[in-house]
Amino acid sequence: MPQLKEHINQIISYTLHHILPDNAVRQKLEELNIQTDKRRIIVVAIGKAAWRMAKSTKEVLGERIDKGIVITKYQHSEGAIEGLEIFEAGHPIPDENTLIATKRALELTSNLSENDIVLFLVSGGGSALFEELQEGVTLQDIQFITQQLLKSGANIVEINTIRKHLSIVKGGRYAQHVYPAKVITLVLSDVLGDRLDSIASGPAYPDSTTSEMALQIIEKYNIPVSNAILNALKNETPKELTNVETYIIGSVKVACEKAMEKAKELGYNTLLLTTTLDCEAKEAGRFLSAVAKEIKQNDVPVKKPAAVILGGETIVHVKGNGKGGRNQELALSFALAIESIEGIALCSFGTDGTDGPTDAAGGIVDGTTASKTRNAGYNPELMLENNDSYNALRIAGDLLITGPTGTNVNDLIVMVVG
Repeated sequence: MPQLKEHINQIISYTLHHILPDNAVRQKLEELNIQTDKRRIIVVAIGKAAWRMAKSTKEVLGERIDKGIVITKYQHSEGAIEGLEIFEAGHPIPDENTLIATKRALELTSNLSENDIVLFLVSGGGSALFEELQEGVTLQDIQFITQQLLKSGANIVEINTIRKHLSIVKGGRYAQHVYPAKVITLVLSDVLGDRLDSIASGPAYPDSTTSEMALQIIEKYNIPVSNAILNALKNETPKELTNVETYIIGSVKVACEKAMEKAKELGYNTLLLTTTLDCEAKEAGRFLSAVAKEIKQNDVPVKKPAAVILGGETIVHVKGNGKGGRNQELALSFALAIESIEGIALCSFGTDGTDGPTDAAGGIVDGTTASKTRNAGYNPELMLENNDSYNALRIAGDLLITGPTGTNVNDLIVMVVG
């Protein structure tokens, strides 16, 4: 089984190398030929991959950039970029630095004309990192609502629907702010189905969600809110914008394709199961264990040696007070279901290098994982119940820790059966 884990590590390394945004940004900028445009260029980069996207943009456009700003997650900046202001802020919950950085971005892009281009570089995490709130809505309000939605198991589209209606930069409102300047948006997608109005809450894209939907989500998850919040949610977002062009330059689909390439090279029969996994993390882990057992026993739905690839984003209903993330929870659930079975291994990880409020990207597990936790004197079933997957996997030595990767295109799951 150590060889299976080594193969998974090779697949992950290969995939991450090939989905870094550097080349995708370069390629798109050269294709658009922006450097020959006579208009002034202002760069605004938001999200977990913002620094890399901005760095590549600077390398292509150089002195053509008049000014710009990068807003990314703590520890995700890799140093100064000449001519660009760099801010780090809170994720997945916005903080004071989010508001300070966004205010500066709004200042840099105020009073623009049709002779200006805002080159808007957007990646996952932008919803928390790019925020200016409507009148009457406080940072504490948005922090509380975001935390409650995350704990309740709301999906990213639902969470972003609320965020959009509480904000003056989300849901197309940032494009309105910079009008009549042209907004050219390059997007690294972290949303299932690449919904452009949901990636980073769509600051420069017409919004398909409505105030009514936002109010229904608050009711669905029974989130207590003030009258100020209710009034803000009733303010409708723009449904049409005339000053935007949007291009997706990376997504989980590309990540899955690259994972399949490397798995084939390593000699595995491959199966892409889905790029839109969207369910409870624990349920996904149990389901995938059943698929693994079917392959091991019957060579169905793919013959051994097999590599099954999935992309998407699961959810967690937080009921305990443990530490973990959706990928670690999926991995621990899978590990419990294949305990003591040889020849099966799985890794579930966030392509940005972080999973939940932890320093791990996810977990890489096999039939020995649960036993190692048990032999150390802990009960992995109880730990899963307490949403304490991080510590269960840490004790087993099966956390995957990559550090910030510079990209963010949802989660990737690699399961191998030898």
